[in-house]
Amino acid sequence: MSKLSGRIALVLVGGMLLGTGWLAGQQKSKTEKALLHVFAYTPVAGATQQDFESFTKATGDLVGKIPGLKRVWVGKLRRPLDVGGAKREYGVGMEFDDAKALDAYAKHPAHDAWVKVYDKVRIEGTTTYDILGE
Repeated sequence: MSKLSGRIALVLVGGMLLGTGWLAGQQKSKTEKALLHVFAYTPVAGATQQDFESFTKATGDLVGKIPGLKRVWVGKLRRPLDVGGAKREYGVGMEFDDAKALDAYAKHPAHDAWVKVYDKVRIEGTTTYDILGE
């Protein structure tokens, strides 16, 4: 291979890498089209560490059982929310494909089993937001 051919090949490979990087950057900067179901709750005073660990596991286990549920986040809120005298200290985020998937989740048998674990760590009532990706 001549020096000129080698240089042309390097320029082409470099251009492809630059184009791929640019395209990946463009895709990351766009907003998601999914639905984010987020809720905050007030913990039960007597809930144990094991109760919270079971809840975290049960929530994570919903991914793969509930069609259209892509990811979940479980944790303590950075700052508690005061809502009507209730102090919401923990929260959950669930990413769904769309509103239809969220509607199906509420009727799914795995959701019913999950609620039994959830009820061990929270006082009834949540502050819930559904964010529709644009």
